[in-house]
Amino acid sequence: MLKIRLQRVGRVHEPSYRLVLTDSKNSTKSGKYIESLGSFDARRGEKAEFKSDRIKEWIGKGAKPTDTVHNLLVSKKIIDGKKINVLPLKKAIVKDVPPEATPAPAPAEVAAPAEEPAPAPAESTPEVVEEATA
Repeated sequence: MLKIRLQRVGRVHEPSYRLVLTDSKNSTKSGKYIESLGSFDARRGEKAEFKSDRIKEWIGKGAKPTDTVHNLLVSKKIIDGKKINVLPLKKAIVKDVPPEATPAPAPAEVAAPAEEPAPAPAESTPEVVEEATA
C-alpha cells in the first residue's frame, strides 16, 4: 500500500520536511521512497512547495496520505475535505445515560426455567454374602 508521508530533512532544531510517496512498509528514515512530491518548511509555514498535479494523480491511483499530510493538503486547498484530528483525546467521551433508562436485569427465576431434579438411580439391594468361618 502506498502512503504519502513527511520525511524530515532539516538540521537540528530547524525542521523542514520532504513530502514523499513510499511503500507503507518502508520507514521514512530509511530514505527509500518512490517519488518526491514537494517540500515543507515547518518554521515558515507559507514556504511550502507541492506538486499538486502529481499528488492528485497518486491519490487517484490509491495512495493514502497520513493524517498530518491530509490536514496540510486541505489547508493548502490541494484536496477537498475536512481536517482530521491527529491529537489524542484528553479523556474518554462518556455518554450521559439516565439511570432509570437502563433496563433492570430480570430475576433469575424468570430468566431460566426451574429444572426438576433428576430421579436418583434405583438402589440395588446388595447381596449380603456371609463368609463361612472355618
